[in-house]
Amino acid sequence: MVSKTSRQEVRVEKHRRIRSRLSGTAQRPRLSVFRSNDHMYAQIIDDTVGNTLVAASTLDKDVKAELEKTNNVEAAAYLGTVIAKKALDKGIKEVVFDRGGYIYQGKVAALAEAAREAGLEF
Repeated sequence: MVSKTSRQEVRVEKHRRIRSRLSGTAQRPRLSVFRSNDHMYAQIIDDTVGNTLVAASTLDKDVKAELEKTNNVEAAAYLGTVIAKKALDKGIKEVVFDRGGYIYQGKVAALAEAAREAGLEF
């Protein structure tokens, strides 16, 4: 009988491979994306010291108040603009995009495109 690995295990393995090649610095930190069934989370991380510089999620009160649902493409796009505005306020213009092992489509792509349109470069 063929044993099949779960989607979660496949995603974690992809993320591990991506992270071996990708790292954020103080000049160009890493924009990391995580999505659960109900919410999306985005962080901008300096991996040299291991600090989260900027974070936003659909759980934040100001973000949640603007959204009808927190787990769709529109919510992801709004989160992308929020994280980009917070990053620009802190003086961060360039980032490295870490898709977290997820396929670059749907919510992850919407977040990335919205962040680009709001002024982040990657």
